[in-house]
Amino acid sequence: MAQPLVKKDDDRDDEMDYSPFLGIEKGAVLQEARVFNDPQLDARRCSQVITKLLYLLNQGESFTKAEATGVFFAVTKLFQSKDIGLRRMVYLIIKELSPSADEVIIVTSSLMKDMNSRTDMYRANAIRVLCRITDGTLLTQIERYLKQAIVDKNPVVASAALVSGIHLLQTNPEIVKRWSNEVQEAVQSRAALVQFHALALLHQIRQNDRLAVSKLVTSLTKGSVRSPLAQCLLIRYTSQVIRESGISQTGDRPFYDYLESCLRHKAEMVIFEAARAITELSGVTSRELTPAITVLQLFLSSSKPVLRFAAVRTLNKVAMTHPMAVTNCNIDMESLISDQNRSIATLAITTLLKTGNESSVDRLMKQITNFMSDIADEFKIVVVEAIRSLCLKFPLKYRSLMNFLSNILREEGGFEYKKAIVDSIVILIRDIPDAKEGGLLHLCEFIEDCEFTYLSTQILHFLGNEGPKTSDPSKYIRYIYNRVILENATVRASAVSTLAKFGALVDSLKPRIFVLLKRCLFDSDDEVRDRATLYLNTLGGDGAVVETDEEVKEFLFGSLGVPLTNLETSLKNYEPSEEPFDIHSVPKEVKSQPLSEKKAPGKKPTGLAAPPVAPTSTVDAYERLLSSIPEFASYGKLFKSSAPVELTEAETEYAVNVVKHIFDNHIVFQYNCTNTIPEQLLENVTVIVDASEAEEFSEVASKPLKSLPYDTPGQTFVAFEKPEGVPAVGKFSNTLRFIVKEVDPSTGEAEDDGVEDEYQLEDLEVVSADYVLKVGVSNFRNAWESLGPDCEKVDEYGLGPRESLAEAVNTVIDLLGMQPCEGTEVVPSNSRSHTCLLSGVYIGGVKVLVRLSFGVDGPKEVAMKLAVRSEDISVSDAIHEIVASG
Repeated sequence: MAQPLVKKDDDRDDEMDYSPFLGIEKGAVLQEARVFNDPQLDARRCSQVITKLLYLLNQGESFTKAEATGVFFAVTKLFQSKDIGLRRMVYLIIKELSPSADEVIIVTSSLMKDMNSRTDMYRANAIRVLCRITDGTLLTQIERYLKQAIVDKNPVVASAALVSGIHLLQTNPEIVKRWSNEVQEAVQSRAALVQFHALALLHQIRQNDRLAVSKLVTSLTKGSVRSPLAQCLLIRYTSQVIRESGISQTGDRPFYDYLESCLRHKAEMVIFEAARAITELSGVTSRELTPAITVLQLFLSSSKPVLRFAAVRTLNKVAMTHPMAVTNCNIDMESLISDQNRSIATLAITTLLKTGNESSVDRLMKQITNFMSDIADEFKIVVVEAIRSLCLKFPLKYRSLMNFLSNILREEGGFEYKKAIVDSIVILIRDIPDAKEGGLLHLCEFIEDCEFTYLSTQILHFLGNEGPKTSDPSKYIRYIYNRVILENATVRASAVSTLAKFGALVDSLKPRIFVLLKRCLFDSDDEVRDRATLYLNTLGGDGAVVETDEEVKEFLFGSLGVPLTNLETSLKNYEPSEEPFDIHSVPKEVKSQPLSEKKAPGKKPTGLAAPPVAPTSTVDAYERLLSSIPEFASYGKLFKSSAPVELTEAETEYAVNVVKHIFDNHIVFQYNCTNTIPEQLLENVTVIVDASEAEEFSEVASKPLKSLPYDTPGQTFVAFEKPEGVPAVGKFSNTLRFIVKEVDPSTGEAEDDGVEDEYQLEDLEVVSADYVLKVGVSNFRNAWESLGPDCEKVDEYGLGPRESLAEAVNTVIDLLGMQPCEGTEVVPSNSRSHTCLLSGVYIGGVKVLVRLSFGVDGPKEVAMKLAVRSEDISVSDAIHEIVASG
């Protein structure tokens, strides 16, 4: 189909004149469509009108139901024309119009006639159109013709039927699966495209049967596939079978010999597909990689840009895991730095940065400097990230690499590019101590002329944390105060906070900082003035050279300690009163799925004291409730409250759920009860708890509910004592005991006399996960390293047969009750190994981090390596004990 002829060059308006579709309107084209009704059809004119209609449809123009129907019926009259070109356009417009079920019947007979025509072009296109517009009912009528078409001698017809089968498999899989024999025969076809499409369809039919796929691959790898396209498909299916077979590195890898033999194929696409498949094998060895790297190296010097690009991109990926295997290609890749295709040049440079040695760094830097001005920002970002990795690999070369980053930071560029450079400099400062002072000065010079507010504030924040720790902090003050004078309000406020940090940590600078902060009191922005006032009062001493209190330093530099979302919610729910807002009342627990606990429709409410889990202020509300009850007021700080656990079925006479409140020495069960019978009043409601299966617990207190009217939620409590700081577990049997009084429906008055009754509830378990708070960390690696190996404990466990790796991962996460970090709870499909990162706070306020490494060992047998770091070695032992006993 023709497209508007628009060049990317300067004069777009002039070039637009050459477009045949310039200025066409739907109304005018619909008028032109009347030509379809002429007694003497003009095939050329009709084709032009259909082309315009197709153009409008593809440009997103919407046709009303009446317009689409009118065009469709007019187009059906064109079947009387014998012109082959017009017939092809008719097929196209019918497919695009997607007629409704009652309209399809009009063209079905014409299409079925064409499907049995002697003209092969008619047959192929009729099959495509019929399968596109038909439904399951009509499909059964034409199934016989489609089966015949699959094994037709004409490759165009056979391919049309096979491609239609691939599309139909999504909507009518039962019908298509009956074609297996014909498709199997088509796989042996000599026509390249027929073999390609047949193999694709046969694999889709069998894709849910691993054994069938394995048999298919085994039979075809013996040499019956001639088509290069089909060979590429077969290589991909072979790689899938290898991944799923789970053969260990030491054993013989199935089908590897086939992949290696494909490296000697005469078709370049097959050679590349095989080389890529070998490089992507799980646990691939250097011996297995060598032949693939050799052919990719030959492609680097190919005259075809697509081959050079494919080879260098694959080598770039290999360099991430096996840099030494790629070093033999370095000389060839250096010649690609000057390649006309900048994508190839960028990949070559980044690969060289990953594989190069320390002596080649300076030479690469010179080549990159000339290269950077010729490429787009997206490629520059890739180069910057590669340079950052290289600097961390060779810390002694930080000076030349840092200078390079600072030079490109001053050049023109977009936000993402500048952010990548700033992030790289910050990481180098953190990881290479010698680079700190030079790197901070480079950042200071950048914010002198930075157009991005976000970057300026981030750099100022980083400067406030790192600048006071340098040998001469005073040299940064000028750069910071310049921001107060020259920048917008957001940056000015950030600069005020940074100045305060210098004043807090560098006592000798405090008088000068006070002078600068006092000038900020007259700023035009409220936020800037408020911050200056706060810091002047916080630092104290009227600017004298005195040591800053530790509490002030903690206020300025300490972590917030609570999730921001929880703090925001608590502040919104805070009601102004004489009591100031207490940040310690903000819950620390992170709710991973805050809306998952929504109450089912028609279910009775569970009471004010058992609000849904969604609001993060729930723990706050629970703590206020428990502290207001004298029996529990002495239990201390509430560590954690669980989500409500239902103890009754839905729509029963009494709805009861329980919330477990965990303290250091105690656990309190809060039973939320609702009476769903209008004719009854319940009094003296209690829950009798049998703790015979929870030996470490002893009941110490209970608080009955005096009255429970209809549809008015209420709470009764039972408290147990347990060993301090120990994750005691057990099962509790529960019986609801109460006095029932009948209620007169007309007056609403209850009778004086009542009957004692009981109602059996579900059992309740206290598990190890109840003693761990879900508290996430923003950077797991930094948090892991900060805890250090002193309190680390590592062990391996067999988890037995599992349905999938994902099921094993979720089971362990639920068992430990910790917060997954960085999205590691998601297991990729067909993965045979996975690493999951968890964080939390153990009872007693001890931070815990867990690194779980899973692997499938044998048929569905899952093995796990558990590494735990915490602030207390006994807590690390306890986490291992939870897994061992779970």
